[in-house]
Amino acid sequence: GDPINSTGSNNKDSTIKGGSPILLFVLPTWTNGTLPPDGSESLLQSLDDISNDWRVAPEPLKAHNEKEAQLLVGAFGMGSSAYDAETVGKPAKEVFGRLVGKLGARPVVGSRNANCNVGNGSGKKRGGKIRGNSLMIGDAEVGDAEISFEKWMNGVMNSIFQGVEVDLGLSSVVGNGNGGERNSNSKGKGKVKSGKGKGNGHQKQQLEKEKEQSSSSCCGGSSNKEDLNDDAGCACKSSDDNDDSDNVGCCSSKAKDEDDNDDSATDSISEDEDDDYDEDEEEEDQGVLDVEDMGNVIKSQTSTKKSTTTPKEMVTPKQAKALKKEGYRLIGTHSAVKLCRWTKHQLRGRGGCYKHTHYGITSYQCMEATPSLACANKCVFCWRHHKNPVGREWRWKTDEPGMIVKEAVNTHVSMIKETKGIPGIQMDRWAEAHTVRHCALSLVGEPIMYPRINELLQELHDRKISTFLVTNGQHPQAIRDLIPITQLYVSVDASTPESLEAVDRPLFRDAWDRLKTSLACLKHKGQRTVARLTVVKGWNSDEIGGYARLVALGHCSLVEVKGVTFCGKSDASNLNMSNTPWHHEVVEFTKVLKQELDAIREEGGEDPLPEYDLACEHKHSCSVLLARVDQFAVPDPDDPTKRKWRTWIDYDKFQELAARHAADPTFKFGVEDYIADTPSWAVFGAEEEGFDPTDNRHRKKKRHPKYTRFDEEGIPTHDTFDEPLKEEEIVELREQMKQKKREVGDASTVTEFKSGEKRIEDASLMFRGLVVIR
Repeated sequence: GDPINSTGSNNKDSTIKGGSPILLFVLPTWTNGTLPPDGSESLLQSLDDISNDWRVAPEPLKAHNEKEAQLLVGAFGMGSSAYDAETVGKPAKEVFGRLVGKLGARPVVGSRNANCNVGNGSGKKRGGKIRGNSLMIGDAEVGDAEISFEKWMNGVMNSIFQGVEVDLGLSSVVGNGNGGERNSNSKGKGKVKSGKGKGNGHQKQQLEKEKEQSSSSCCGGSSNKEDLNDDAGCACKSSDDNDDSDNVGCCSSKAKDEDDNDDSATDSISEDEDDDYDEDEEEEDQGVLDVEDMGNVIKSQTSTKKSTTTPKEMVTPKQAKALKKEGYRLIGTHSAVKLCRWTKHQLRGRGGCYKHTHYGITSYQCMEATPSLACANKCVFCWRHHKNPVGREWRWKTDEPGMIVKEAVNTHVSMIKETKGIPGIQMDRWAEAHTVRHCALSLVGEPIMYPRINELLQELHDRKISTFLVTNGQHPQAIRDLIPITQLYVSVDASTPESLEAVDRPLFRDAWDRLKTSLACLKHKGQRTVARLTVVKGWNSDEIGGYARLVALGHCSLVEVKGVTFCGKSDASNLNMSNTPWHHEVVEFTKVLKQELDAIREEGGEDPLPEYDLACEHKHSCSVLLARVDQFAVPDPDDPTKRKWRTWIDYDKFQELAARHAADPTFKFGVEDYIADTPSWAVFGAEEEGFDPTDNRHRKKKRHPKYTRFDEEGIPTHDTFDEPLKEEEIVELREQMKQKKREVGDASTVTEFKSGEKRIEDASLMFRGLVVIR
């Protein structure tokens, strides 16, 4: 906020005339081209209010004579064209446009007030202006954000400081017209150096070459139009004539002479009314931003970069490093495998995953993999913390499906071999684990995006490996085209368009319609289909009727309701432990969902909804399974008044049926053709709560729950040994809960912070989670 009067250089002329204050913005792009919902959105609103306030004089930030300090403004916008190429950097463009267009500030780059001798890239000073970019945009999708920021910052610093080299810890030399020496050893530390460094001959030749390339373009690039469009640093490409006039640019490749007499440009600063400019400025306006050039000239500088004859690899070295650090083994250019913790658990006899309980897979023979690390969503609960790429469609190099499956299996088996030395490994299971029987295509990314997904699935079936594929429901046509698989999931993470936008943060603007279309496709698949609901308290746990209506679209075979798993804090997620539901909360959610489904079924219609009921649960995973009664339930032979569930899968039978279909595509088979009995311990309400009794429950460091049973209010009734508490203890605990309720209220309360984090407080949960060491 204070005027910059010195640069640290010994040159007395390095001060900024008039002590001009400089205001720089570095702004991200949020959903639909807005600022993040952390209070920063008020910036644009405030600028609009000032611009339209009749009590404020026109262009209040403009200096009308040399004695007045002129505010200089620069802005850098960040975003990703994977979401929407039209909104990348929109907040930066709009803030810059308001300040320069309506409020009278001037661009920091090219302003005479910055009084820089660096010139226009060739070392030549022209009328006090320099060619550069006060507004630039970095596109994370293209990967030019760092390069663009470097160019923007160098241009800004060259405008502020005279005849010096500014080392920002970035990668390129700051041109100063004198062959200044590059300081390559001060990474991340901004330094100001004299512009009279010697440098060697090669450096000077390189600098002269760069100067020649930048001498005739406002963007510091070639005068050739094609080369200019390829410049990663220019944010001022042409755009549609219908663009909002607030989408302002930083420079223009040609003068906008035809608009000089346009009376509609009321927010622009013309040369005639700019008392602070010299008469000879008109000579150089071909390459320097004046505000009348701004309206319709902004367009992302990355548009031409996307057209390339050779598809690039999906994963960048930086992404690969981050994924490998988290335990992913990369396959080819876009696939990966990782050893699931449940695989290791069951190898040690400590229990299997929820799919073992619900469907009878052998967890230690299951391979978790993906043929596409890219995804079309950036879900708030994703435990991968968004280390993977994003994209709406496939545009990368495509690996052979046979190679992917072969390398995935080999890599998985090699990871199994590495577990041999883990304490507690059961060697009979370890030997069996070398044969992969199941594949969960749900590791990370969107598997169905892989264009040769059907060939990959067939490769797995040819190896007698069952297939569990999870999709986020953003590619309905791929779902239609999918061959029969063991079980197909669609993630249903929200019950309204608004909550879907908040929870999944989809790249597609029509994500809600795509989800509904995908669910409707499930009705015609023939094999087992699942609507998978991940419950995140405070985010998507309301509007349960909306979930029921979505499930009804596909008449899904099964509905999995699972509490979100908290995987620690990260910059990519606003979740905390209070957003993770307890198992009893997931059970209650599922019961209400069943009631809503029953209500829809009672409405009837031409295609009535089948009946659903609670079939299985896995308390360790906070997971409950709703199943269609007509497909998975038969009368219990021992008690005809009760149901016997058959949610498990006959995997050998499925492989037989899938092979017949592959040989003869006209052959059809359905859900009932490969079902198997569900064991009693896996059924909902069983004493084991979904834990396989052939294994042993393991607790870290002998930590055990302080209380094992609770009444409807959440008051403990049994101690850590499952013995009933004394009445006086229960009375005391009840009083403690009453006190807590007086502090936070009777019901669950949600507190939302500016950062987007939502914290849940519920007095009824105060005794859950308490542990004792024994």
